[in-house]
Amino acid sequence: MDIKKAKNEIKNTVRAYLLKDSSGNYKIPSNRQRPVLLIGPPGIGKTQIMEQIARELEIGLVAYTITHHTRQSAVGLPFIKEEEFNGRKYSVTEYTMSEIIASVYSKIRDSGLKEGILFIDEINCVSETLAPTMLQFLQCKTFGNRKVPDGWIIAAAGNPPEYNKSVHEFDMVTLDRVRKIEVDAEYSVWREYARENRINAAITSYLELRPQSFYKAEADVDGIQFVTARGWEDLSCLLNVYEELSIDVDEEIIYEFIQHRETAKDVAAYIDLYKKYQDDYGINSILAGNVPSSVYERIYRASFDERLSVVSLLTSGLALYFDKTFLYHFIADKWYGFLKKFKEEAENCQEPALLYEKLYKEYEADTEAKKKAGFYTRQQEECYSRLLEMLWENRPDKGNADGVFGQAKEGFGKWSAELEGLEDKTGTVLENVFDFIEAAFGNGQEMVVFITGLTMDSKAVSYLSENKCERYLQYNEELMAGTKKAQILSMLEKDEIYGKEHIREF
Repeated sequence: MDIKKAKNEIKNTVRAYLLKDSSGNYKIPSNRQRPVLLIGPPGIGKTQIMEQIARELEIGLVAYTITHHTRQSAVGLPFIKEEEFNGRKYSVTEYTMSEIIASVYSKIRDSGLKEGILFIDEINCVSETLAPTMLQFLQCKTFGNRKVPDGWIIAAAGNPPEYNKSVHEFDMVTLDRVRKIEVDAEYSVWREYARENRINAAITSYLELRPQSFYKAEADVDGIQFVTARGWEDLSCLLNVYEELSIDVDEEIIYEFIQHRETAKDVAAYIDLYKKYQDDYGINSILAGNVPSSVYERIYRASFDERLSVVSLLTSGLALYFDKTFLYHFIADKWYGFLKKFKEEAENCQEPALLYEKLYKEYEADTEAKKKAGFYTRQQEECYSRLLEMLWENRPDKGNADGVFGQAKEGFGKWSAELEGLEDKTGTVLENVFDFIEAAFGNGQEMVVFITGLTMDSKAVSYLSENKCERYLQYNEELMAGTKKAQILSMLEKDEIYGKEHIREF
């Protein structure tokens, strides 16, 4: 199955294992909770889906790459202990607690989370001395003589033997005690992740044109050559920072991440072209609605690859507006929730200004605890940091409840006004892009690619769900069909991500 289906299956498994009956006992007892064993090519995101599952279910996660460990760190160190049997004393070998088990208890202590996932990566690539310990771990849920704490689900991942010479095949006894899930690398699934996480637009544009280059593993006389999802994402991070620093990348730099010589060469050539298209077509001018006739003359003569690259550049430019609008909505929504709680409690409070500070400190502590527990993405951490700054900057002075609340909501009103202005600006830019694509491509394949890109972008859908764009709905009706269309319309009609009513309520 693909990595998306695997994530859902593991998430459902964890939910089932942690479900309790009326007496507080797990409905599936620990001895029947089979560890999940995820087998798939390297670099497809096995560790990342564990992080996502833990974050979405708000449970703990302790992750280890077991190949970095020795038998001693996994099992514990031996020491001599005195025991008495039948009136005689004996020296008995005991073991200290495993570093891995100790990390689980540390996570429980530091985060307060009594349930979670213990994830062991590359479990079938350990040394000969550690292999029996891994079998014991999967079969008995113990490291050495220490049991994994109740409420902690075991998940493990490994590579198929064709990708790693160090792989140890599990025997039937072990496989009969795990839930084995085999995962394949599929670009169509990774594409959704790439859009959601803003993988560099040059990379996603290249892979739209060359999807067969997404994942490769080939052996020749010079050794193994490969391309992985991890390689694309790490290259994206470097490209994003290099662009800020105005540093160019060449084939050799790309080959450090995309370790397949022909693919690296092709990517380097495409990135140069992509940058050239950005300048030649004046993408920022198109977004602003200023398109000289020479641009249309060129696009009419352009190859299909060049046309799709231009669509990608426009989609990437639009994404900046969608991202900023989403951030403003996120903060407005959380800010509104804070003010609503403050207003309710301030009505019967003698010193509402002190109440505000008390609620702020509680909110700050809760946010920090969730951040420490790993419940937020990096983007969410940035949003909450910005929100806390705004809440503190707009704390009220002394006064009665109505006066203090009026002070507290003043900054929120300004933020809401900025949000509405930003929504209007985003709508204008979106209409400018539609104007250009209609004039250049009509309702051809390029328009289908553009509409699909909007639909696959959750932040774009968030915007479109409350800022109706007639042309988007029109082309969506004309160009998309069947289940995909139904899914899109459902997302837009539910309008459940953010609403504007809370902005006007105060």
